[in-house]
Amino acid sequence: MATTRTVTTAGKSVKKPVRKPSRRPGRPLAPRLPELTEEGLDDSQRALLAAMRAGPRGDRVRLGGPFGVYMHAPGYGALQQELGAFVRFNTSLPPRLSEFAILCTARLWRAQYEWHAHAPIAEKAGVKAQAIADLKAGRVPKKAAGDERAIFDFIHELYRKRRVGDRAYKRVQGFVGDRGMVELVGLLGYYASVSMILNVFNVPLPEGATRHFPEPK
Repeated sequence: MATTRTVTTAGKSVKKPVRKPSRRPGRPLAPRLPELTEEGLDDSQRALLAAMRAGPRGDRVRLGGPFGVYMHAPGYGALQQELGAFVRFNTSLPPRLSEFAILCTARLWRAQYEWHAHAPIAEKAGVKAQAIADLKAGRVPKKAAGDERAIFDFIHELYRKRRVGDRAYKRVQGFVGDRGMVELVGLLGYYASVSMILNVFNVPLPEGATRHFPEPK
């Protein structure tokens, strides 16, 4: 049944339908921070950009995505990017498992840019295309490798309960060991913070890219 409202016109009360706000699918949200250019960076911002490009990401670093946000607070950004470089490139976790965990996090947060950046990296690292498609659609990746499925269950239990039971913990520990467990939880924390940054500041996708899943209502 349609919602109506009463409007008085020329002394007469008339019921009119209430129009709901339009939610155009795929319409980009307005970024909340000004866009920066390399030419306009100050000394501290240039130092941060140089530090990121000197690391394992190399010259691929641009002023889009989370890196563009870091530039607005370069002191924070310097520490954040250093942690990010470590948890992505220098842990004992195989890249396949790191990237799978990143995709799980991106999907839970519906972090469009994070998914856009890491889905092709995950497939290249060995995550099956069907597992990636299932994650994207919000399905359980039933055909994922056993260690990936253990990590999926671990992450979802952690987000659902804010705790992890012994069974879920020991399944993942059996694959990655104690050091890997600490590094995995650190990676999840880092990419949750990246997801917050992307979502709070409405960081846009690269030009020509489209959203990978619906925005939450």
